[in-house]
Formats: sequence, structure tokens, C-alpha cells
Amino acid sequence: MRPIAAAALIGMLAAWPAIPVVAQLAPGQPALLPPDQAFRLSARALDPSTLEVRFDIADGYYLYRDRLAFRVAPVPAGRVDLPPGKVKHDAFFGDVQTYRDAVVVRVPLARAGQAGERLTVHADSQGCADAGVCYPPNPQQVDIVVPAAGARPGDYVEASKRRGWFN
Repeated sequence: MRPIAAAALIGMLAAWPAIPVVAQLAPGQPALLPPDQAFRLSARALDPSTLEVRFDIADGYYLYRDRLAFRVAPVPAGRVDLPPGKVKHDAFFGDVQTYRDAVVVRVPLARAGQAGERLTVHADSQGCADAGVCYPPNPQQVDIVVPAAGARPGDYVEASKRRGWFN
């Protein structure tokens, strides 16, 4: 590849995330929601050893069950058991399990967190709109605080907005 062409390609790829995308399907159809609105993430600490992560899924959208993954820092997450989803036949992936409306996942911690300790929950997801458009993988994160042992569960904290394709 010529040096000028290579430099132009590198420049376009570097600017790619900054290019605004207008998610309009066709005339008369509504624009797609940004991923953070279509799949709203929130989390809370139930106790020092268990977190609860929730996705509120907008009407007309769904998440793939097998595309959910969770990490917690600085305390590692234990093994997460995802609730069963509803089976959907996908033209590309065959029969898959999906979530609509909302899904709540309990995330055990590998060790109990200390009261007042700040944890960052990282959630990776991928979903689609019924309009036939699927989103790229969507990493989100939320910071929560570990309650004292015996205290009531914390309130849900919503994920902060991130800048990206749709913002």
C-alpha cells in the first residue's frame, strides 16, 4: 500500500468512532435508540458478597443471553448463573435465548467486599431492535458501594453515559 493511501486509511479509521451516526432505518420509521437507552444498566449491592445487575430493555428491543458477561473490580466476580431467556429463532445464529423488558442477574463476589468499598461493575452485552438492526457489543459500567453486613441492600445506581456512536 502506498504511504499516502495508508496514512489516509489510518486517519479515517482513527476518526471512525467520532463520526456521528444517524440511525434512521427508512422514511417513516423511528430512529433507533442509543444503546445505553435501549439497554439501560443499573446495579446495586445486596450484601457484601452479592451484587444485583439489572438491564431495563426498551420496548421493541432484546438482549442476547449468551452475549452477557460481567466483571467486577477490585473484587473479582464469582460464577454468574444467568436466568433462562425466551427462545428466538435468529436468521444468523439459529435458536438463541433472549431477554425483553428487563433481566436481573445476581453476581456473586469471589470474596466479600468491605463496608464502604467502591466496586466497579463492568457489563458487556449485545442486543438488537425488532426493526432488524443489531448493535455492536456494548460495554457499560457502574460504580456501587458495598453495604455493611446486615444493612439493607443499596439502591440501584444507573450506569453513567458514555460517548460513542449514538451520542
